[in-house]
Amino acid sequence: MGPFHRREFLQQSAAISAALAALTPSDYLFAAPATTAARAPGPNDVLRVAVVGVKGRGMAHVGGFNNSNGCEIVTVCDVDSASTGAAMKAIEGKRGKAPKYEKDIRKVLEDKEVDVISIATPNHWHALAAIWAMEAGKNVYVEKPVSHNVREGRIMVETARRTKKICQTGTQSRSTQGIRDSMAYLHDGKLGKVNLSYGTCYKRRNSIGKVTAEQPIPGTLDYDLWCGPAPKLPLMRTKLHYDWHWTWAYGNGDLGNQGIHEMDKARWGLNKVGLPNSVMSVGGRFGYVDDGETANTQLCVFDYGDAELIFEVRGLESISPYPGKAIEGKKGSNFVGNIFYGEKGIMICPNYASGIVLDKDLNVVTKFSGGGEDSHFGNFVKAVKANDHRLLHADIEEGHLSSALCHLGNISYRLGAEKPIGEAAKISDNKDVQEAFVRMVAHLKDNNVDLGKAIGRVGPTLAIDPKTERFTGNNAAANAMLFREYRKGFEVPDKV
Repeated sequence: MGPFHRREFLQQSAAISAALAALTPSDYLFAAPATTAARAPGPNDVLRVAVVGVKGRGMAHVGGFNNSNGCEIVTVCDVDSASTGAAMKAIEGKRGKAPKYEKDIRKVLEDKEVDVISIATPNHWHALAAIWAMEAGKNVYVEKPVSHNVREGRIMVETARRTKKICQTGTQSRSTQGIRDSMAYLHDGKLGKVNLSYGTCYKRRNSIGKVTAEQPIPGTLDYDLWCGPAPKLPLMRTKLHYDWHWTWAYGNGDLGNQGIHEMDKARWGLNKVGLPNSVMSVGGRFGYVDDGETANTQLCVFDYGDAELIFEVRGLESISPYPGKAIEGKKGSNFVGNIFYGEKGIMICPNYASGIVLDKDLNVVTKFSGGGEDSHFGNFVKAVKANDHRLLHADIEEGHLSSALCHLGNISYRLGAEKPIGEAAKISDNKDVQEAFVRMVAHLKDNNVDLGKAIGRVGPTLAIDPKTERFTGNNAAANAMLFREYRKGFEVPDKV
């Protein structure tokens, strides 16, 4: 696919009911307040913000809006009252008085004084919270991935356009100057035609442990609200608040956790504004047996016809994937970034804010750097005050397309045939893909994984219609996984 050999550079639930596919709940009762109830802030008004979900990533939202001119955080919303202390203290320290506290987002949506809903909940709540908020006339900042499944993301886009509300995605690399300059370099053709982007999420993840019985729900938490639109399942993991990432009912694995940032940049660099023609994924959860369900080692391939996107997740100890000596890395480190292959050389983006261009001989040509995530919140505020979604660096449609890639990869993986990973000697005739798989297997061997016994999944190559955002051919099981069944009272409407 390119003018030089990439190996040298890189060496350095069919179980879901078929009835879901037919879901068209256009008659769902929609509980969010009407759009007309909301205040329409002007360009000089102070935006009144409610932050929903303040444990973990939510504190970045608190910091972002606390430090953004023209904003005031007036409400903290979290289903676990024990998680709110740090947020309440930080906001009170900034504004001189404590914000209001609510446990139920529906109470926040009824507040006509709130202009912005900032969402940092678990993934399964992202879409419904954002849709409810926009229907209630609120502008929305929503964390990545924007959705828990593909269809949710498109509904969010349709809702934003119909309600004319601003909806920003939490992929903050879109606002750092170093990454914006790097992407401009690619899009201006200075690297020549780019026909392959490579995303890496090499991030060490330890076992989450294995329980033998249902775990108690903290008394400070409303578990029914926490589950919301997702199934209300027994708690079968030690850590409720973070390890939901590794269960399919609530999370999307590291592909949709850390990986979404690099997936977004990988697609951005290729300048693709739609879904690919096909997807294939292979991987497994290797190195330990625990309560996690998602893959900790995964390879995804997205075919755009004239370009290819390859993505790797590695949760065990790894080594730097970056070519040449432009970026040094030691074994065991985290390597989270992107590599773009063009006719004139390559570009490496090893973090959220920088890019390094190398020629074919791996000599540094130029570098880009600069910018912090505060600029992403500032960009959102600017777009809200101008009431113009075109000003957003990470409009909801960009968030949907990149999140959808993560979901598509997981669908192929989950539909894959289970077998010892060592038996899958060849997964593709494509040289780049096969080389990536061989490296993945070598990585497992380096981590003392028994390749003859460790069970992985080799997913099918699924053809996609980018216009309808559905799988083509006889793929009822795959299409059923594009959406989900929702609990009563928490339904995401299939039509808007």
